[in-house]
Amino acid sequence: MKDTGNNFKYVCISSGSQIAGKLIWLIYREKIMGNIRKKQKSTEWESYAKILRLALPIIIQNLFSAAISSTDVIMLNSVGQSAISAVSLAVQYTNILFMVYYGLGTGATMLCAQYWGKGDIRAIEKVEGIALRFSVGISVLFAAAAAGISEPMMILFTKDQELVSIGSSYLRIISVSYLCWGISEIYLSVLRSVERVKISTALNVSALLLNILLNAVFIYGWFGAPKMGAQGVALATSLSRVVQLLACFGVSAVSKDVRLRLGAMFEKSGVLMKDFIHLSLPALGNDIVWSVGFSMYSVIMGHMGTDVVAANSLVVVVRNFGTVLCFAIASASGIYVGKEIGANQFEAAREDGSRSMKLTVAAGVVGGLIVAAVMPFVLRYASLSETAMGYLKIMLLINTYYIMGSAVNTTLIAGLFRAGGDSRFGFICDTIDMWCYGVPLGFLAAFVLHLPPMWVYFLLCTDEFVKWPWVLRHYKSGKWIRNITRENV
Repeated sequence: MKDTGNNFKYVCISSGSQIAGKLIWLIYREKIMGNIRKKQKSTEWESYAKILRLALPIIIQNLFSAAISSTDVIMLNSVGQSAISAVSLAVQYTNILFMVYYGLGTGATMLCAQYWGKGDIRAIEKVEGIALRFSVGISVLFAAAAAGISEPMMILFTKDQELVSIGSSYLRIISVSYLCWGISEIYLSVLRSVERVKISTALNVSALLLNILLNAVFIYGWFGAPKMGAQGVALATSLSRVVQLLACFGVSAVSKDVRLRLGAMFEKSGVLMKDFIHLSLPALGNDIVWSVGFSMYSVIMGHMGTDVVAANSLVVVVRNFGTVLCFAIASASGIYVGKEIGANQFEAAREDGSRSMKLTVAAGVVGGLIVAAVMPFVLRYASLSETAMGYLKIMLLINTYYIMGSAVNTTLIAGLFRAGGDSRFGFICDTIDMWCYGVPLGFLAAFVLHLPPMWVYFLLCTDEFVKWPWVLRHYKSGKWIRNITRENV
């Protein structure tokens, strides 16, 4: 096209008036460039649409997950502040386990999404079996701990005997859910990695709706059931996880792509096991390091009084709603870009990574506005002490901007970097950020300098922004883009 354009330019200028020739050439060039710009713009909007199409079911799923947390708090609000505080502390172990599953799931997605782009279903099934091997083993350990040493686990967070008693009974019951959750979460992650996000979302949403219904049954004593308070929340979660696992097996039985086969855990995996350990376990380590570090924030706040704990339990609910869009875009971007990298479309992956970042920034702004918008309603209807209400207001204001820091880092570290097989950078970055900065700073501020609780909370919420310079620099370098698939696995 370039040579044709030059020849045409020469004909125009050499035939007749040079002014007319130049004018015709400029019109011709503008038409060509206009077509190119239209094509580029069309491609750009198609990419945005594809990312958002993948993100939409994940947004719905995340909304329901956030709804579960909010309904737990709202329903327990009628039981009392102690129940809210105890469950918010006990659920920290569930949060850690979730991050383990998330790490294993996204680690598996790193490989599965690229093999999906390559069209290798057999490799995807083997990766699923490897992930299940780790997930089931960790689930058994957590379940045994929650059932057997629940009181020492609660004492780590608080010395208040009432909170320890309520929280330990919650942990003993919810331990059952860990065994089912570890299997279903890996299967749902693999479904998302092969772009079956609608099925994955349907399974999750069904389980979450059941959880909400059972919460009401066992907290309020509907249909003749006993009023169990915090224990009712744990029982509702466990029953819904059992039903979800059974539904996963049902979907697997009719699936045309990837099936849930527990026998895959015992198959020889060869080189894929080495790849999983090399690439996926750093992602798991990253999420464990981050989640345990974040739980240490709860340890710090738990020793500053029940008012801080109660206020933070409501803030977490609001923040979960604010980050729904951000985290969905991070997950969708990882799947979409990972598929492109697996198909060796590196330039397209780079461009779509840039588009994902633009969507993330927009989502971060929306998330902050959501927190600001719901703040008056939360402050009006929360049944907390006067001191806790004061803490709640300040915490919500801090989270209006804290969401942006979390959104950018999640999209890059857990989304794009892992899509390119780069999980090591995030592991190193979060280890330094949480354990050399965030956690020591929190302990220093709370127990050495004895700063007021809200100053401690503010300092803890600087952790996401501290790592921005290194994370953004690594993103711009493009070193995270690489094809990690193999031939004949």
